[in-house]
Amino acid sequence: MRRGRGVALALLMLTAACGGAGEDAGAPEQSGMTAGAGSETVISLWESQEPAFGIFVPSEREPGSTDESGNRLPPLYTAEGAERLAGNELLDYLFLNLEGRYDPEAVRAMVAGLESGATGHRPTLLVRIPTIEAAGEEATRAHVAEVLDMGADGVVIPHVRSPEEARMAVGFFESAGADVWSPSNPDGTIIAMLMVEDGGAIEMAEEIVAVPGYSMLSCGIGSLTRDIGGDRQAAEAACQEVQRLGAEAGMPSMMTAGANDITSRMEQGYLGLLLSGSAEEASEVIRVGREAAGRTTP
Repeated sequence: MRRGRGVALALLMLTAACGGAGEDAGAPEQSGMTAGAGSETVISLWESQEPAFGIFVPSEREPGSTDESGNRLPPLYTAEGAERLAGNELLDYLFLNLEGRYDPEAVRAMVAGLESGATGHRPTLLVRIPTIEAAGEEATRAHVAEVLDMGADGVVIPHVRSPEEARMAVGFFESAGADVWSPSNPDGTIIAMLMVEDGGAIEMAEEIVAVPGYSMLSCGIGSLTRDIGGDRQAAEAACQEVQRLGAEAGMPSMMTAGANDITSRMEQGYLGLLLSGSAEEASEVIRVGREAAGRTTP
């Protein structure tokens, strides 16, 4: 079911947000890997209005690990870890969160593990980068280009605050020469996900949705709840409105989910379900979601 054929999808994409600053990565290194190579399955699911299940890529470092000086060590992601995740056929996509600390080596390692072909299963890789506000326009442009050049299937830009920033974000993908999957380009292969997570952005959601050239709009429930003073009920209502606007524009979306709300999130129309925890913990929840959706479990 191609959106370019006039069929609107009822979905919504979300993730919790964190702040972070990134340094300009400079010119992307050529990796020989093809961006968007693993997006076909997830895009096909969303076009068929079927849910796709994914996980925040867990760090392979023990929580609270420190160096010899007592400094806390950053998250660790390896090709071997990515290969293990690829072996889990329940995972349609992987969500690598680099918002707080941009780390191109993490992207490179993840892609290498997924591209090894050892498991025969290739989940879609989405990479969340630092905000435009924190990193700056030019560094963010470089991050988008570098992440795609290394072979990721999509980039997530958090905390988009206005229609102007949404247009700027679309421009980053255009500068990178990305073939973005969108209502106007249903044959695209790159997933460009924008997130609205602030009260001011929610007020401008209709104008942000009207910006052409990106794949999906997400409402960050955790960050939004904090931004509006902890009113979770109001944040949920705002996210539902963003979902409605996105669906009317033919864009899918994603929402965080867990054991207590995986089926209700699907009933609300979210077709991208994003889970936390270990792959083993997420798998148990995904099995419930797949059964509710009528999807065959491997």
